[in-house]
Amino acid sequence: MHNALTRREMLSCSGNSFGAAALACWLGSESSEAAEPDLNGGLHHRAKVKRVIQLFMNGGASPMDTFDYKPELKRLHGQNLGPKEKPEGFTGAVGSVMKSPFEFKQQGETGRWVSSVFPHQAQIVDELAFLMAMTTKTNVHGPASYMMNTGFMLPGFPCLGAWVSYALGNLADNLPTFVVLPDSRGLPYNQKANFSCGFLPAKHQGTLVNAASQTPIPDLFADAQYKFARGSADRDTVTLLQQLNRQHAASHPEDSRLEARIAAGELAAKMQLSAPEAFDLTRETKETHSAYGLDQKETEDFGRRCLLGRRLLERGTRFVQVWSGPQGAVNNWDNHGNIQTELPPIAKSVDQPIVALFRDLKSRGMLDDTLVIWTTEFGRTPFAQGSLGRDHNRGTFVTWLAGAGVKAGASHGKSDDLGYQTAEGKTYCYDLHATILHLLGIDHKRLTVRTAGIDRRLTDVHGHVVQEILS
Repeated sequence: MHNALTRREMLSCSGNSFGAAALACWLGSESSEAAEPDLNGGLHHRAKVKRVIQLFMNGGASPMDTFDYKPELKRLHGQNLGPKEKPEGFTGAVGSVMKSPFEFKQQGETGRWVSSVFPHQAQIVDELAFLMAMTTKTNVHGPASYMMNTGFMLPGFPCLGAWVSYALGNLADNLPTFVVLPDSRGLPYNQKANFSCGFLPAKHQGTLVNAASQTPIPDLFADAQYKFARGSADRDTVTLLQQLNRQHAASHPEDSRLEARIAAGELAAKMQLSAPEAFDLTRETKETHSAYGLDQKETEDFGRRCLLGRRLLERGTRFVQVWSGPQGAVNNWDNHGNIQTELPPIAKSVDQPIVALFRDLKSRGMLDDTLVIWTTEFGRTPFAQGSLGRDHNRGTFVTWLAGAGVKAGASHGKSDDLGYQTAEGKTYCYDLHATILHLLGIDHKRLTVRTAGIDRRLTDVHGHVVQEILS
């Protein structure tokens, strides 16, 4: 008799600690995921999306210099129309209105205005859906990044990827369910806390992969100098450790870290076979490398991670997050000093790879069940900081989505004439998250976990599905 846990039984158990019997049952079902029917059925309703890739522009991408054309900035350039006192989170005095130094043109059949810093994305705007009035509650990077990733401005809450992993589980048992591909120059604001599982079971946290390393996942194999630790010795060691972990887990059922450790051990053993192939980009054609920009210094890092993201999605990873830019004052989207010199290089580093990813997914038929998201933690001011920079602005910014369940060419909301605040269709992270969960077959109001006496959810007590951008 097949004794594998069903998806619903596993989800029921995962809200609490696994008992010893359930744990042993789950661990013994190496092929149970493949045996489950219709993994894309959704948790609460039929899903249109079964996998997600999120492209996060770390530092606050400037809307009025990318996708939110504001001709009034040119007319009012140099006038002092900003707030008289420095708002919370601004890092400098509020200067005069500053026009965008970049040329905008209308693109595609939709006539969407796009800046010259995104010549490649300009070619696909008819296939994207834009949220033009995104807003947040803070002008500070750390809290804003937490909010866009977890729905809260404080640490300790699960991120979107962790919630998706918790709700839907894996699509393949030989690769991580939730993978994070950070910029090779460093982690974003909040470091690893952006990828945290919070109060969810520990196995749902993001698996950090260093795509620039020759060993993207460290310690998957024993070091070459320890030849005695390979082969059967390695298998015997893993078996013994797993037995000890299970015994310990049986006596400490409240500790989800043990469950995560056991699951990680099982996954690591399977990844010794799957990971070398999945991470080997030499298997891709020269044309594919060129399309993603791997032959150019400016685009190689982000392009490599986009291509790796596609390979992981293709092989069963459910949620991939690709970051552009580390924390700090340089090499990201936090353009305080000079928007004219700082924005073009970071924009160029992502523009071609993003379009290559989109077209690659489309050509493979993967856009039929994959969601692509482009976003950032907040926008930037229409007023100068210093003479040529832009400061933090929580008032309004832009997000776009594409792929399964998304209405190509759609747009929702708009900002005011200066691009300083939202004017219509204000959209918070709660609404974005609710929409993403909806596409995955999840009702954001029903996906809850009780912790510290409160039924917590990704969208807190807010959020609505943005139907205007859905097909």
